[in-house]
Order: sequence, then C-alpha cells, then structure tokens
Amino acid sequence: MRRLMLAVLLLMAAPTWAQQVVVTNDITSNTTWTADNEYILNGLIFVNEGAQLTIQAGTIIKGRAQENITGADAGLASALIVRKGGLINADGTASNPIIFTSEFDDVADPADLRDGAGNEVRGLWGGIVLLGRASTNQPGATQIEGIDANDEVAEYGEDDPANVDDEDSSGLLRYVSIRHAGFSVSGVEGDELNGLTMGAVGNRTTIEYVEVFANFDDCFEWFGGTVNTKYLVGALCGDDTFDYDEGFRGNGQFWFSIHDTDTAGRAGEHDGGNDAGDGATPLSRPVISNVTYIGSGAGATVPGGDNNDRTFAIRDAAGGLYFNSVFTDFPGVGVNIEDLDSGVDSRQRLEEGDLDFVNNVWFGFGGDILPQGFVADAILGDQIIANPLLSGISRAPDAGLDPRPNSGSPVEGTGTFDSSELNDLFFDRVDFIGAFGNDNWIDGWTGLAQGGYVGDLQSNPIVVSNEESLPSDVSVFEVFPNPFAQSATVRFGVESAQDVEVVVFDMLGRRVAQLAAGTMAAGEQEVTFEGRNLPSGVYFVRVRTQAGSAVQKVSLVK
Repeated sequence: MRRLMLAVLLLMAAPTWAQQVVVTNDITSNTTWTADNEYILNGLIFVNEGAQLTIQAGTIIKGRAQENITGADAGLASALIVRKGGLINADGTASNPIIFTSEFDDVADPADLRDGAGNEVRGLWGGIVLLGRASTNQPGATQIEGIDANDEVAEYGEDDPANVDDEDSSGLLRYVSIRHAGFSVSGVEGDELNGLTMGAVGNRTTIEYVEVFANFDDCFEWFGGTVNTKYLVGALCGDDTFDYDEGFRGNGQFWFSIHDTDTAGRAGEHDGGNDAGDGATPLSRPVISNVTYIGSGAGATVPGGDNNDRTFAIRDAAGGLYFNSVFTDFPGVGVNIEDLDSGVDSRQRLEEGDLDFVNNVWFGFGGDILPQGFVADAILGDQIIANPLLSGISRAPDAGLDPRPNSGSPVEGTGTFDSSELNDLFFDRVDFIGAFGNDNWIDGWTGLAQGGYVGDLQSNPIVVSNEESLPSDVSVFEVFPNPFAQSATVRFGVESAQDVEVVVFDMLGRRVAQLAAGTMAAGEQEVTFEGRNLPSGVYFVRVRTQAGSAVQKVSLVK
C-alpha cells in the first residue's frame, strides 16, 4: 500500500489566500476535505474499504492532467475511486456546490474558455468512480471499465453470491458538479472514464443534484446495481448521457440531458445483458420518470460522434420504463430497439412489458419519432406528439437555456402516476411531464449556469394570441401573406409613442429573428419578416408593448 503524502502549497486566489493540497495517495482512514482548501488529485486516488471521505460544501477538487502527474501514477490519469466498503460523503448545497474539475479550469472566472464545450475542454482528467456490492449479471467480481487491473484493483460486484447486497451504500453525492473529465487512463481509445461511473452501487447510496459537464465519454454509466438517483444533469458530453447495462435496476427521476452540436452519442444507451449478450440475469429494468432529453438540433448536420442522431439505442435485451418525459430536437429517430433473429433481445422485452414508454412528449425530430413497425405499434398509443414549448434550448453560453415549459405547454398538468411501477415512495408525485415545472433547478450550482448557459426565459411565455386578446394599446396586428414563401409583412398599430419589440420564435421556442426594438411613434407600423434563410415550418411573431404582448402564428412554405 502506498504511503499517504500531502504536499501543501500556498496559492493566492482572490480575494484571500487559499491552501492548495496535492493528494498523492489513497484515503485509508476517515478524512475530511474542507472548503478553505483546494484539493489536487495527483493520479488515481482510492477511498479504501473501511474509510470515509467527507467533503464540505463549497470545496473545489481538481484533477491533474496526465503530463503533470508525478510519482507512482505518472502516465495514468487523475480520478477519485470509492472502493467496495469505502464511503464518500460529498454534501454540497445549491449555493455552495462541490466542484470536481480540471487543474486548468479557473472556476472563479465564469468567462474562462474551459467552461465552454468542444473537444478541447473534454477529457482533461479522469472522473469519479463508485464501486459496490449490489447485484449485476456478471459472473463474479469485475474490474471496472477504464482502469486496468495491472494499475490498481477496482472491482465491483461479488464472487460469492452470499456477499451480494442490493442495499449496499457507497455514501452520498449531493449538489456535486463534475466538469471536463473523461480521460482515458490507459491512453487507449475506448477506455475513457465516464464523468460518474457506478459499478454495482446499492440503493442505500444517495445521489441527487449531480451534474456531469463536458465529459469526453459518457456523462453517467451504471454497471448493474440498484442505486436510485434524482436531479441528474448531463450536459455537452462527447458520448452518451445516460448509459446503463449489466442488469441495472434502480429508479430515476428528474434527469436532464442536452447535447452539443459538435459530437455526442445518445441521450440513452441502454443495454441489458452481460458481455456475451446471452440474456444473463438480472436484466436491466430501471423505472424512470420526469426526464427532459434535448438533442443537438432537429436539423443539425452532425459532424461526428457515436450516432449523435437519436434519443435511444436499446439493445442486448435491455428493459426499462420511461414515464412522464420530454424528448425533443434530435436530428435522427427517436428510438432504435434491437431486433434479433433469435435469442433474447430488446424487442422481446418490449413485447413482454419490461420495456415501455408511457405518457411522454416527443417533438422536433429529423427522422421518424417512433419508427414504423413494431416500435410504433407497441409505443405510439401512450405518447403525445406535440411541441413541449420549452422556454429556451440554446447550447451556447448566451443565457438562452431554460428548459422549463412556457404557458400553454402540453406538459402542464398532464403528469400521471397511476402505474403500479411508480408506487415506490422514491417518486415525487408531480403534475407535469418532463424534468421541470416552475423551478429551474439547474440554475446557480451547475457548470451550465456558472458558464453562462442558463437564463430566465419563462417570464415571457410564448402564447398564441388572437385579435380579442391584443394589449390595450395595440389597435391592429396582422401578418400577411400567410402562408408566405420568402417574406411577410407584420402590421400593427400602437396608440401612443412607446418602446416596442417585434420578435420571431420557432416551434421550439427559440428566438430566430428580431424584427424591431426601440421607440416607435403612435399609429400603424410595418416591419418585414424575412424568411429566405429559414427552413420551412411554423413560426410565431410576437409584438410586445408596455401594456403586454400578442403573438400571431405564421407558416413559411418554400
């Protein structure tokens, strides 16, 4: 066992002096990391069996890049791994989150380029790994993906069935943001670590309000286990957002995924069996409700990545139940389900009821939302094909991301928990579909918020109006011709000189054009809506005055 060595350096950080603590070796006894220090992971740092690592709210932990790691782990990667029987107690708050990030990330500077997305800011260190004793469908204890057993033993699961414990605990993660991780420990492509990897983690572990931001590989991956999770954020990662396999059977609620346009995988890559694909039990069958998955854009031209076009790839006899969720703005199909000529496959799980989608909203896909054939036949009747009217889904640091629904959205008041699968006390009974009601719970503590992505856009909901509901100071409001092929005229009248804004939104609630903004004289006004550079579709023109706003729907047909 390596000796514990802490190299303490003084580093000036505005506005006070802070200590930087370089952590070189394993956590072998109960240890507390405090918010007045900044901790630097120098390699693979393990929390060993019988030890607990407590991390205070507001603490910042940074992983060294491979080229800067010294000592026994030189040439590997920086990561925090909680072994079976070890515990982590990382209990942040909304105002003081715990941040795991790269040594290159200036957390105090919201404009830091490394708070952006893109491959240049992914994979700068390893990530966090939790290992437990819950059940999987592997034949025994298994080395976790991404860490070579020649470097360190990092096993999950148990060889002796008598030691398997679905109620095992790996501790607690709450208000934790994991940023810029996903480095390949071995240096081999495909061995990258996930932002948060969970191997056989049991259901006495608490994981809620955890974000993975700009990871090179998957945001979250479960290898078997029974852990339940709430309020997860997977943002701008280079591969899948939520990936489960090897018999994962936990519950999940309030998950949020948003893809960048440069590279990504699927929002959900879901596998069921073991590596042999022979239907080994237990097969994956989590129960998931109230998620919002946003793709890279319905019309996006995806330049790379692992099938960055679809919402779900479901295979290897995976099951899973999705309720009360929103899936939108993907360039490809909604669901791809494995259909083998023989053996156990995910189509069989669908037909047996172990794979299902109930009461979900789907909208804005470049391909078939639910492909024709057995997928649509089995799923379509329980779905809502409608615009969720989310307030904003920008993927740029322009304060244009607000995934809450606007007034009039079909997600409001339509959530249902009638299914027996949702009777577990874990699930909060809410009356909306998707991960968000009025509370924008990703604001403040996440890398998305601190990097300038998140804004408050719900205060000006897009509501389709008619002539009778015009603001009191607007005498007329019309758009003609409608439909139009190239340009349309927006005519409105105001009764007094005042500030007026005329803005155009698309069907996803994204602002696509500002036609006018500023002081206008009393009387009739006309502005032009130029559509030559926009795709065909339905748009909403909003005129807002000091007395209120009105919206007209217009169709662009080329």
